[in-house]
Amino acid sequence: MTRHSITSTPIRWLILGLLFLTSVVTYIDRVNISVAARHMMPAFGLTDQEMGWVFSAFVAGYALFQIPGGWLADRWGARAVLTGALLWWSVCSAFTALAATSVLADVAGILGALIIVRFLLGVGEAVALPCFNRAVANWMPADARGIGIGIAIGGIGLGSAVTPPIAAWVMVNWGWHIVFYLSAAVGLAMALIWWTLARNDPDEHPWVKNLSTNGPAEQPLHPQPQSDDAVPWRRLARTPTVWWLVLSYTCLGYVAYLYLSWFYLYLVNVRGFDVLRGGLHGAAPFLAMLIGCPAGGWVTDRLAARYGVTAGRGIAGIGGMAAAGCAIIAGAFAVSPLIAIASLSVGAGCLYFTVGAYWASTTDLSKAHAGTLSGLMNTGANVGGAISPVLTPWIAGHWGWPISLAAAGFVAFTGAALWLRIKPGDGLRHVQC
Repeated sequence: MTRHSITSTPIRWLILGLLFLTSVVTYIDRVNISVAARHMMPAFGLTDQEMGWVFSAFVAGYALFQIPGGWLADRWGARAVLTGALLWWSVCSAFTALAATSVLADVAGILGALIIVRFLLGVGEAVALPCFNRAVANWMPADARGIGIGIAIGGIGLGSAVTPPIAAWVMVNWGWHIVFYLSAAVGLAMALIWWTLARNDPDEHPWVKNLSTNGPAEQPLHPQPQSDDAVPWRRLARTPTVWWLVLSYTCLGYVAYLYLSWFYLYLVNVRGFDVLRGGLHGAAPFLAMLIGCPAGGWVTDRLAARYGVTAGRGIAGIGGMAAAGCAIIAGAFAVSPLIAIASLSVGAGCLYFTVGAYWASTTDLSKAHAGTLSGLMNTGANVGGAISPVLTPWIAGHWGWPISLAAAGFVAFTGAALWLRIKPGDGLRHVQC
């Protein structure tokens, strides 16, 4: 069997499918609280600002453990690390429903208990996306990594889209506690499926081995670095593109977390939709993300093949972020609620159109350390994401929601401008001892 025939087998698409489903689960567990907050806040006497701290606690844990999560994925492989992470955050999701009546609440108070539990959930989920990038780097050829990571992360859109209406329906019929229990059950099931079907790379997968038995022996499809390879921190630190990439992705994170934390409550509290209609319309931006993410990955791969890696990633990054900024500002000042939803949804789709370019750039810079490098980049996104849930209602409280949303649009413009300095095609800078 030839190298090409192995890369053409359906097995790599099975791995991408599993990553897609896992990303759906990550965002079910992340978005459910933004819907449940509608009933949790009056039940526990929490203000918008206090709920913002609960939202940000998740992001803080998520941000702090991005780099360790990426290192674990590079060191031990995506199979075991992602399975452990799924188990961890599923337990934390279930405990969100119990936190207010737990011993933890007696010690830290209800707000403190919720903050601690959501922080720990963020720690578990921090491992997910760097694991995705490690798996895509192992399983996909260089000219398909944009579409590969776009498909894998595209599940974010589906998870975020289906969670608001389903969670709202469950909450109305059975109470908000059940939302977290069901989310945990889905995560535990996904952990079992991933462990059973996934492997770290093609050489470990029994189905690939079976396909290879009829052909001559060959080198591994994607030769991997030794698990004890040291992370080249000096090279990372002295490569300007790494830091411009982190800063630009910080801008994306700020805008993305506005949707994840406040969009549903914005529809209900500001635009006047009821709980169920808010859940239904709240799915629109995330469906746009579901379309934009793999589409952008495919486009950046085609552009990179035609114009080179740096231009191909940059065109997709600049175009998507700039278009997102325009659409968000238009939606912020729209009079009609439905036009606002449509415009803000287009903005979300354009925002996630750039995801393939960002994540493929980390692999372009260093395939051997794709998990660690993407963890570093995603740390930036979650610094922006930690600020957004708290700053958004603060700006809205002082100057109104249109200004608060428009500010996010200008953050997207900043992210677009930073792409002018990002050159993934140059690789990591060599450092002389």
